[in-house]
Amino acid sequence: MSAVFMPQDVYGVIGWPLAQSLSPLIHNTGFQTLGLPGVYLLREVAPENLSRFMDAVRVLPMRGLSVTSPHKVAVMPLLDGVTREAEAVGAVNTVFWKEGALWGDNTDVAGFMAPLKPLNLPTETPILLLGAGGAARAVAAGLTLAGFRHIRIATPSNASHRPLAERFGLEPVDWEARHDAPAGLVINTTPLGMRGKHEGERPCDFSRLPPADGCALAYDIVYNPLRTAFVADAEAHGRRCITGVEMFFGQGNAQFLRWTGRELPAASRAALDAALR
Repeated sequence: MSAVFMPQDVYGVIGWPLAQSLSPLIHNTGFQTLGLPGVYLLREVAPENLSRFMDAVRVLPMRGLSVTSPHKVAVMPLLDGVTREAEAVGAVNTVFWKEGALWGDNTDVAGFMAPLKPLNLPTETPILLLGAGGAARAVAAGLTLAGFRHIRIATPSNASHRPLAERFGLEPVDWEARHDAPAGLVINTTPLGMRGKHEGERPCDFSRLPPADGCALAYDIVYNPLRTAFVADAEAHGRRCITGVEMFFGQGNAQFLRWTGRELPAASRAALDAALR
């Protein structure tokens, strides 16, 4: 007999667009491997429909949601409450039920910082942060909470990064000036390089970036494709690279734990790695 999934067992990811998302793969593999009665679906929601969709979430109800671009900030006033982590970041990537109320959390901070912690980077490392969306908020929060203070931030608009710079004490720079100072760690949180959207584009030309003493890292939070143009260029110029799959799986694991009390199994990571290969 085939499994029957009741409404309370439905999860999903909302964003616009979502063609490149592998969240259903890791979460559905988790449900199936662990024998949990859950199903995780793609829900493309245009910005103008977000409020109506969240009303529908309460009626269905959906058991939990992942939230991605461009809804991570816009969803916050549509919830009953947010965790301290989400409040600190100013963005939500996880929606869950708590005592009958709809709450928001942010697991991007833990997911982003996980591969950096073993490296023990000096807090004086100069950092260049590219982008200012919901994920960039989590990156800025994670870095500043860890004690990093020399962080420059830039966006192609030359405007959207300024509120983020003010919130977290970062140095705003014009997009045209992003290559003018050394950066030991360069982080891409823009969609440049993403499959099906801006694949082949990169937000940094590492040949123009002065080297930083003692550190040469690049971190792309884009995870599909695994080897983006940003990563390829960084590697070509001698930088060690952290790919977006580390942050993606880390934040997804924290979401699964929030919803089910269980961590994603090894089969979920194996399925993700196979899909990206």
